Amino acid sequence: MGETSFRNRRAASIENGSIRVTVLAEGGHVAEILDKASGVNPLWLPPWPSIEPSAYSVSAHPEYGNDAESKLLSGIMGHNLCLDLFGPPAEEEAAAGMTVHGEASVAPYRISTSGDSLTASAEFPVARLKFQRTLRLEGRRVLFTESVENLSAADHPVAWTQHVTLGPPFIRRGETQFRAPVKRSYSLGEGCEVAARPLHTFPDSESSGGFVTHLMDPARDRAFFLAHSPSANLVFGYSWNRADFPWLGVWEENHSRKQAPWNGRTTTWGMEFGASPLPETRRAMIQRNGLFGERGYRWIPARSTVRVEYSAFVAASRSIPERPEELEIGVPA
Repeated sequence: MGETSFRNRRAASIENGSIRVTVLAEGGHVAEILDKASGVNPLWLPPWPSIEPSAYSVSAHPEYGNDAESKLLSGIMGHNLCLDLFGPPAEEEAAAGMTVHGEASVAPYRISTSGDSLTASAEFPVARLKFQRTLRLEGRRVLFTESVENLSAADHPVAWTQHVTLGPPFIRRGETQFRAPVKRSYSLGEGCEVAARPLHTFPDSESSGGFVTHLMDPARDRAFFLAHSPSANLVFGYSWNRADFPWLGVWEENHSRKQAPWNGRTTTWGMEFGASPLPETRRAMIQRNGLFGERGYRWIPARSTVRVEYSAFVAASRSIPERPEELEIGVPA
């Protein structure tokens, strides 16, 4: 399909007989992975109007709030990239213009398509990083390849998180489930370790929310999450190399945030797999160093490039399987 418009945003799409994938030109967000048979896009589309991040200003757009997250929220959708920050900027960084989750989620991307593949690339001048992501369709899978190049002569410690957020109609309170091979879990709100739950249902009650990070099972080379919507008879998920992204943060927003632009009307379930366990400032990430004996960030060596691969998938299913291999999508073991 190539260049298109998606919810009044510049975008590009690729598709096959089973799925359509759309990526936004600003922010590089994967806005949809649409299952054509059901017409359902499991990814979150905010209930507020979306604008290009480059068009955002505090004075002209108070409807998005007035803090370091507002520019991000003005254009956020679906799956956004957190690099080289996962969480809020420090006070001094925010004063200098840094946004929540760093440059990657608000930067302009150069996008090209060829057949069933799409490539999005960008440079992040503050972090001095060059990024490229290629998506290729294979049946009901989307194969992702990412590279991060350090343009500086100094080693660079980075947060690198895939901020995948699910939303209605795929998410329904008291119904949608997720499964992941978790080993240990830590609640950001409670500030302590909590019982690990490999299977969890989205709460039925309103005004709930929170963030729990999960250490993926070290005995498995591949990590994953599966989310199942009984009403849509769909399973949606991602699979990745655990060595690349040992953490899965699960963020729940169930009408609890009353400030703009949330306004107590948003239902989302974030599945945030990455190199860091918690959304926090750069200083806190480095001082923490890790959690449960597992590292909490990764290094991009000077003048070097690091690459990762992972996949997303969507398939019809009346129940949530134990693992992706049970779905007929060809996910690697």
